[in-house]
Amino acid sequence: KGDEMGQRFRDALVRADARGVEVYVVIDDFANLVVPASFKRSLPATVHAAAHPLVSGGWKFLHPRYSGRDHRKLLVVDSDIAYVGGFNIGSLYATKWRDTHARITGEFVVELENAFIDYWNVHARRGDEAPLPEPTGRAWSQTLRVHRNTPVDLVYPIRNMYLEAIDRAERHVYLTVAYFIPDDVLTRALVEAVHRGVDVQIIVPHFSNHIVADWLSRASYAELLEGGVRILRYEKAMVHAKTATIDGRWTTLG
Repeated sequence: KGDEMGQRFRDALVRADARGVEVYVVIDDFANLVVPASFKRSLPATVHAAAHPLVSGGWKFLHPRYSGRDHRKLLVVDSDIAYVGGFNIGSLYATKWRDTHARITGEFVVELENAFIDYWNVHARRGDEAPLPEPTGRAWSQTLRVHRNTPVDLVYPIRNMYLEAIDRAERHVYLTVAYFIPDDVLTRALVEAVHRGVDVQIIVPHFSNHIVADWLSRASYAELLEGGVRILRYEKAMVHAKTATIDGRWTTLG
Protein backbone atom coordinates (compact mmCIF):
# COMPACT_ATOMS: atom_id res chain seq x y z
CA LYS A 1 0.00 0.00 0.00
CA GLY A 2 1.09 3.59 -0.58
CA ASP A 3 0.46 4.39 3.07
CA GLU A 4 2.67 4.99 6.12
CA MET A 5 3.72 1.34 6.43
CA GLY A 6 4.34 1.04 2.71
CA GLN A 7 6.42 4.22 2.84
CA ARG A 8 8.52 2.85 5.71
CA PHE A 9 9.21 -0.29 3.72
CA ARG A 10 10.04 1.71 0.59
CA ASP A 11 12.37 3.98 2.57
CA ALA A 12 14.21 0.96 3.98
CA LEU A 13 14.82 -0.31 0.45
CA VAL A 14 16.09 3.10 -0.62
CA ARG A 15 18.48 3.26 2.36
CA ALA A 16 19.78 -0.22 1.54
CA ASP A 17 20.36 0.84 -2.06
CA ALA A 18 22.18 3.99 -0.90
CA ARG A 19 24.67 1.97 1.15
CA GLY A 20 25.51 -0.26 -1.80
CA VAL A 21 23.13 -3.17 -1.36
CA GLU A 22 21.81 -4.71 -4.59
CA VAL A 23 18.03 -4.37 -4.25
CA TYR A 24 15.64 -6.34 -6.47
CA VAL A 25 11.89 -5.79 -6.20
CA VAL A 26 8.99 -7.46 -8.02
CA ILE A 27 5.38 -6.41 -7.57
CA ASP A 28 2.21 -7.67 -9.23
CA ASP A 29 0.53 -5.02 -11.38
CA PHE A 30 -2.99 -6.36 -10.97
CA ALA A 31 -2.79 -6.80 -7.20
CA ASN A 32 -1.40 -3.28 -6.84
CA LEU A 33 -3.83 -1.39 -9.08
CA VAL A 34 -5.04 0.44 -5.97
CA VAL A 35 -1.53 1.74 -5.23
CA PRO A 36 -0.81 5.13 -6.86
CA ALA A 37 1.50 4.79 -9.85
CA SER A 38 3.63 7.64 -8.50
CA PHE A 39 4.39 5.63 -5.36
CA LYS A 40 5.45 2.58 -7.36
CA ARG A 41 7.66 4.64 -9.68
CA SER A 42 9.39 6.57 -6.91
CA LEU A 43 12.19 4.05 -6.31
CA PRO A 44 15.64 5.22 -7.45
CA ALA A 45 16.82 4.07 -10.86
CA THR A 46 19.58 2.09 -9.15
CA VAL A 47 16.97 -0.21 -7.59
CA HIS A 48 16.18 -3.14 -9.85
CA ALA A 49 12.39 -2.91 -9.93
CA ALA A 50 9.99 -4.87 -12.12
CA ALA A 51 6.27 -5.47 -12.27
CA HIS A 52 4.56 -8.74 -13.10
CA PRO A 53 2.42 -7.46 -15.99
CA LEU A 54 -1.33 -7.15 -15.97
CA VAL A 55 -1.37 -8.73 -19.43
CA SER A 56 1.35 -11.01 -20.74
CA GLY A 57 1.81 -13.34 -23.67
CA GLY A 58 -0.12 -11.17 -26.13
CA TRP A 59 -3.18 -13.02 -27.41
CA LYS A 60 -2.04 -16.02 -25.35
CA PHE A 61 -3.25 -14.12 -22.27
CA LEU A 62 -6.55 -15.99 -22.66
CA HIS A 63 -4.74 -19.19 -21.71
CA PRO A 64 -4.31 -19.75 -17.92
CA ARG A 65 -0.62 -20.34 -18.56
CA TYR A 66 -0.18 -16.64 -19.32
CA SER A 67 -2.75 -15.09 -16.99
CA GLY A 68 -1.20 -16.22 -13.71
CA ARG A 69 -0.43 -13.58 -11.11
CA ASP A 70 2.65 -13.16 -8.95
CA HIS A 71 1.17 -13.72 -5.51
CA ARG A 72 4.38 -14.46 -3.61
CA LYS A 73 5.28 -12.63 -0.44
CA LEU A 74 8.98 -13.42 -0.37
CA LEU A 75 12.00 -11.58 1.00
CA VAL A 76 15.60 -12.84 0.88
CA VAL A 77 18.44 -10.91 2.56
CA ASP A 78 22.17 -11.54 1.97
CA SER A 79 21.52 -15.26 1.30
CA ASP A 80 21.30 -15.60 5.11
CA ILE A 81 17.69 -14.88 6.04
CA ALA A 82 14.42 -15.34 4.17
CA TYR A 83 10.81 -14.53 4.97
CA VAL A 84 7.84 -16.25 3.35
CA GLY A 85 4.13 -16.51 4.07
CA GLY A 86 1.00 -14.49 3.50
CA PHE A 87 1.83 -11.05 4.85
CA ASN A 88 1.05 -8.04 2.65
CA ILE A 89 2.77 -4.68 3.18
CA GLY A 90 0.56 -1.88 4.51
CA SER A 91 -0.88 -0.41 7.69
CA LEU A 92 -4.17 -2.29 7.27
CA TYR A 93 -2.40 -5.66 7.23
CA ALA A 94 -0.42 -4.89 10.37
CA THR A 95 -3.48 -4.49 12.60
CA LYS A 96 -6.71 -5.61 10.89
CA TRP A 97 -5.65 -8.85 9.22
CA ARG A 98 -4.67 -12.16 10.82
CA ASP A 99 -1.73 -13.71 9.00
CA THR A 100 1.15 -16.16 9.30
CA HIS A 101 4.70 -15.56 8.08
CA ALA A 102 7.93 -17.48 8.65
CA ARG A 103 11.54 -16.42 9.12
CA ILE A 104 13.92 -18.96 7.60
CA THR A 105 17.65 -19.20 8.37
CA GLY A 106 20.36 -21.74 7.65
CA GLU A 107 20.98 -23.95 4.66
CA PHE A 108 17.45 -23.72 3.33
CA VAL A 109 17.49 -20.00 2.53
CA VAL A 110 19.11 -20.91 -0.79
CA GLU A 111 15.90 -22.63 -1.93
CA LEU A 112 13.85 -19.46 -1.50
CA GLU A 113 16.61 -17.41 -3.09
CA ASN A 114 16.59 -19.79 -6.04
CA ALA A 115 12.83 -19.33 -6.43
CA PHE A 116 13.29 -15.58 -6.73
CA ILE A 117 16.28 -15.81 -9.08
CA ASP A 118 14.48 -18.22 -11.41
CA TYR A 119 11.56 -15.83 -11.70
CA TRP A 120 13.75 -12.74 -12.10
CA ASN A 121 15.99 -14.15 -14.81
CA VAL A 122 13.11 -15.41 -16.96
CA HIS A 123 10.37 -12.83 -16.43
CA ALA A 124 11.58 -9.70 -14.69
CA ARG A 125 15.09 -8.59 -15.57
CA ARG A 126 15.64 -5.69 -17.93
CA GLY A 127 16.95 -6.51 -21.36
CA ASP A 128 20.33 -4.87 -20.75
CA GLU A 129 20.89 -6.49 -17.34
CA ALA A 130 23.00 -9.54 -16.75
CA PRO A 131 21.04 -12.43 -15.21
CA LEU A 132 21.43 -13.05 -11.51
CA PRO A 133 23.87 -15.93 -10.88
CA GLU A 134 22.27 -19.22 -10.01
CA PRO A 135 22.85 -20.08 -6.34
CA THR A 136 25.09 -22.99 -5.46
CA GLY A 137 24.90 -25.45 -2.61
CA ARG A 138 21.21 -26.24 -3.05
CA ALA A 139 19.74 -28.16 -0.11
CA TRP A 140 18.54 -31.77 -0.31
CA SER A 141 16.61 -31.57 2.92
CA GLN A 142 14.15 -34.33 3.83
CA THR A 143 12.30 -32.12 6.29
CA LEU A 144 11.88 -28.74 4.57
CA ARG A 145 10.98 -28.06 0.94
CA VAL A 146 9.93 -25.22 -1.32
CA HIS A 147 7.10 -25.87 -3.77
CA ARG A 148 6.09 -23.16 -6.21
CA ASN A 149 3.38 -22.85 -8.80
CA THR A 150 4.71 -21.47 -12.10
CA PRO A 151 1.79 -21.12 -14.53
CA VAL A 152 3.88 -20.14 -17.55
CA ASP A 153 5.80 -23.43 -17.20
CA LEU A 154 2.61 -25.42 -16.43
CA VAL A 155 4.02 -26.34 -13.02
CA TYR A 156 1.37 -26.67 -10.30
CA PRO A 157 2.72 -28.85 -7.46
CA ILE A 158 1.03 -27.14 -4.51
CA ARG A 159 -2.45 -28.55 -5.05
CA ASN A 160 -1.10 -32.08 -5.34
CA MET A 161 1.06 -31.52 -2.26
CA TYR A 162 -2.08 -30.74 -0.24
CA LEU A 163 -4.02 -33.71 -1.63
CA GLU A 164 -1.18 -36.14 -0.93
CA ALA A 165 -0.82 -34.91 2.66
CA ILE A 166 -4.58 -35.04 3.35
CA ASP A 167 -4.69 -38.57 1.94
CA ARG A 168 -2.03 -39.62 4.47
CA ALA A 169 -3.80 -38.03 7.49
CA GLU A 170 -4.61 -40.34 10.38
CA ARG A 171 -5.51 -38.03 13.29
CA HIS A 172 -6.22 -34.44 12.23
CA VAL A 173 -6.22 -32.00 9.35
CA TYR A 174 -6.24 -28.32 10.35
CA LEU A 175 -6.47 -25.79 7.51
CA THR A 176 -6.48 -21.99 7.61
CA VAL A 177 -7.57 -20.60 4.27
CA ALA A 178 -8.26 -16.99 3.32
CA TYR A 179 -10.23 -17.84 0.17
CA PHE A 180 -11.61 -21.35 0.44
CA ILE A 181 -13.06 -22.45 -2.90
CA PRO A 182 -12.41 -26.21 -3.06
CA ASP A 183 -12.97 -28.23 -6.20
CA ASP A 184 -14.64 -31.64 -6.13
CA VAL A 185 -11.36 -33.48 -5.63
CA LEU A 186 -10.30 -31.49 -2.56
CA THR A 187 -13.80 -31.66 -1.09
CA ARG A 188 -13.83 -35.43 -1.55
CA ALA A 189 -10.39 -35.79 0.02
CA LEU A 190 -11.47 -33.88 3.14
CA VAL A 191 -14.72 -35.83 3.55
CA GLU A 192 -12.96 -39.15 3.00
CA ALA A 193 -10.47 -38.19 5.73
CA VAL A 194 -13.39 -37.66 8.14
CA HIS A 195 -14.75 -41.10 7.21
CA ARG A 196 -11.36 -42.57 8.22
CA GLY A 197 -11.78 -41.00 11.65
CA VAL A 198 -9.66 -37.90 10.99
CA ASP A 199 -10.63 -34.65 12.73
CA VAL A 200 -10.89 -32.10 9.90
CA GLN A 201 -11.26 -28.43 10.86
CA ILE A 202 -11.00 -25.41 8.57
CA ILE A 203 -10.63 -21.77 9.64
CA VAL A 204 -11.96 -19.25 7.11
CA PRO A 205 -12.75 -15.54 7.48
CA HIS A 206 -16.26 -14.75 8.67
CA PHE A 207 -16.28 -12.18 5.86
CA SER A 208 -13.26 -11.79 3.59
CA ASN A 209 -12.24 -8.76 1.58
CA HIS A 210 -13.64 -10.42 -1.57
CA ILE A 211 -17.41 -10.90 -1.40
CA VAL A 212 -17.48 -13.04 -4.55
CA ALA A 213 -14.94 -15.42 -2.96
CA ASP A 214 -17.24 -15.65 0.07
CA TRP A 215 -20.23 -16.56 -2.10
CA LEU A 216 -18.26 -19.22 -3.96
CA SER A 217 -16.81 -20.57 -0.73
CA ARG A 218 -20.18 -21.02 0.94
CA ALA A 219 -21.44 -23.07 -1.99
CA SER A 220 -19.19 -25.90 -0.74
CA TYR A 221 -20.16 -25.69 2.93
CA ALA A 222 -23.21 -27.99 2.81
CA GLU A 223 -21.34 -30.99 1.39
CA LEU A 224 -18.42 -30.48 3.77
CA LEU A 225 -20.59 -30.05 6.87
CA GLU A 226 -22.73 -33.06 5.96
CA GLY A 227 -19.49 -35.01 5.54
CA GLY A 228 -18.37 -34.14 9.08
CA VAL A 229 -15.90 -31.33 8.36
CA ARG A 230 -15.91 -28.51 10.93
CA ILE A 231 -15.84 -24.99 9.47
CA LEU A 232 -14.78 -22.21 11.86
CA ARG A 233 -15.48 -18.62 10.71
CA TYR A 234 -12.91 -16.20 12.15
CA GLU A 235 -14.46 -12.95 13.39
CA LYS A 236 -13.24 -9.37 13.94
CA ALA A 237 -10.28 -9.66 11.56
CA MET A 238 -9.63 -10.74 8.01
CA VAL A 239 -7.84 -14.07 8.31
CA HIS A 240 -5.42 -14.12 5.38
CA ALA A 241 -3.14 -17.03 6.31
CA LYS A 242 -2.73 -20.05 4.06
CA THR A 243 -1.57 -22.82 6.36
CA ALA A 244 -2.15 -26.51 6.92
CA THR A 245 -0.97 -28.85 9.63
CA ILE A 246 -1.62 -32.58 9.59
CA ASP A 247 -1.13 -35.11 12.41
CA GLY A 248 1.45 -32.85 14.07
CA ARG A 249 3.93 -34.23 11.50
CA TRP A 250 3.50 -32.09 8.37
CA THR A 251 2.92 -28.35 8.01
CA THR A 252 2.86 -25.92 5.13
CA LEU A 253 2.49 -22.16 4.93
CA GLY A 254 2.42 -19.82 1.98
